[in-house]
Amino acid sequence: MFDPTIYENLKVVFEGAVYDLDLDGQIVVMHRSDLIDLAAMSRSYAVRYRMKDGKCSAEIRLSAGLVDLAGEKLEWRNALPGCKLEIVFSIMVRNPVTACKNIQDILEQIWDSNTAIVQTLSFRFGDDGSRCKNEIGVHFDRKIGEGQIGDIPDLLEHTVRTLRQLEPYNMED
Repeated sequence: MFDPTIYENLKVVFEGAVYDLDLDGQIVVMHRSDLIDLAAMSRSYAVRYRMKDGKCSAEIRLSAGLVDLAGEKLEWRNALPGCKLEIVFSIMVRNPVTACKNIQDILEQIWDSNTAIVQTLSFRFGDDGSRCKNEIGVHFDRKIGEGQIGDIPDLLEHTVRTLRQLEPYNMED
């Protein structure tokens, strides 16, 4: 038997916590992926979900690269192994200038000041641009490790709260 890596331990806890919310009926899991990139020797896990009656989605993305794995397994003296965590919300908005300002205010109230919130808009060529897909990334300023496992329930509660507050801005058909 081998000792699981930081990435594997975090992935199992995230997956279990998300599926517990799904079993409780609070959310619906829409998609998940667990990938190993053999060319770059990296791993990534993503799980996407929405509120039971909602259209907006949240996706938790966890990843670790070769340097993190090698530093952990080889016990490099100055290594700071951990995982990159990103949360991406997806919503369709009308009047993007007004909607995005309101969405930014909502996310800044919910999420810690140590996060960067990035909204990326896209629309289909030929459309007038009044209705856009908004992908809202919540980026953390540091890697996470097993010391943050206790924060996972709060983080998921933040994503559920964010989904609830974003839903009125959703204009998906």
